[in-house]
Amino acid sequence: MPDRHASQEAPMTGRVSVLLPLPLAAAYDYRVPAGMDLRAGDFVTVPLGRRSLTGVVMGPGQGDIADAKLKPVAALLPAPPMKPELRRFVEWVAHYTLASVGAVLKMAMSVPAALAPARLIAGYALSAAGRAALAGDAESLTPARLRVLRALAEGDPATATALARRASSGAGVVKGLAASGLIESRALPTEIPPPEPDWRLPGPSLSGAQEIAAAALVGKVEAGGFSVTLLDGVTGSGKTEVYFEAVAQAISRGRQSLILMPEIALTEQFLDRFAARFRVRPAEWHSGITPRPRERLWGATASGEARVVVGARSALFLPFADLGLIVVDEEHEGAYKQEDGVVYHA
Repeated sequence: MPDRHASQEAPMTGRVSVLLPLPLAAAYDYRVPAGMDLRAGDFVTVPLGRRSLTGVVMGPGQGDIADAKLKPVAALLPAPPMKPELRRFVEWVAHYTLASVGAVLKMAMSVPAALAPARLIAGYALSAAGRAALAGDAESLTPARLRVLRALAEGDPATATALARRASSGAGVVKGLAASGLIESRALPTEIPPPEPDWRLPGPSLSGAQEIAAAALVGKVEAGGFSVTLLDGVTGSGKTEVYFEAVAQAISRGRQSLILMPEIALTEQFLDRFAARFRVRPAEWHSGITPRPRERLWGATASGEARVVVGARSALFLPFADLGLIVVDEEHEGAYKQEDGVVYHA
């Protein structure tokens, strides 16, 4: 998870403006408690009437209510701050669609559970005593204990079950090593970072026209900045393979890509084509994703671990850490328009 103190935002004291994911036209002012370090973009919990809600710090307070009458911010959440680009995007969408800014914020905070502290599970790591035993008197260890210690020396910390499986031993051996101090308990994250697509893999051979189009897209990704390109071609002309080259360039530069598609086009066939090109499937975001994977993807997008996201229109509001490329596939489809709530066209 990114260090929030690495943010360029300046800390604020006194009062802050907090936007809530409700159909509200503006943010509300709250008092900053003594000792709380708040910056624009931070996710906080605040009181609203008898409720406690999560919102986003948008900047210094703007109202004229006396500080003594303001309610204090209740807590600062340990989530990556909402980047300035996404905050500006929320405000722009509200202005452009004549919607309340709080309603647009709700779309950008569609996974509230992802703002909670990361889940941790109990695991084990090699202790200093274990390292000394491996380096010195390893002959005094049983073969099973030796396999467990070597497994930890050569790999990452793991749960007792995973470690026993890795070392081909029993869970009792792991517990015995812990009791003797040769391994030590370690809190481990429950989520495994998504695998990174391999941009080095060669793509299919392109025709002359496809190579020209791919080179133009790659050049624009490499140059950075903002530009728009229309990739025109009939069905089956290889447009996907062409923009995959731009995706590969974005990955090579450490930046994220968003491939927007109508849900009807988010098929196994497309996901398999992506996996054939990059060895792994992209992260998926659409209405069929269940809550737990949505929570994981929201966090992986915010941390930058999700390099490529393929999603329906609402994927526009994901908290990308460093978005370098957006592909709008089948852009003529009517499914890019949302008719309910905030009416917008992706």
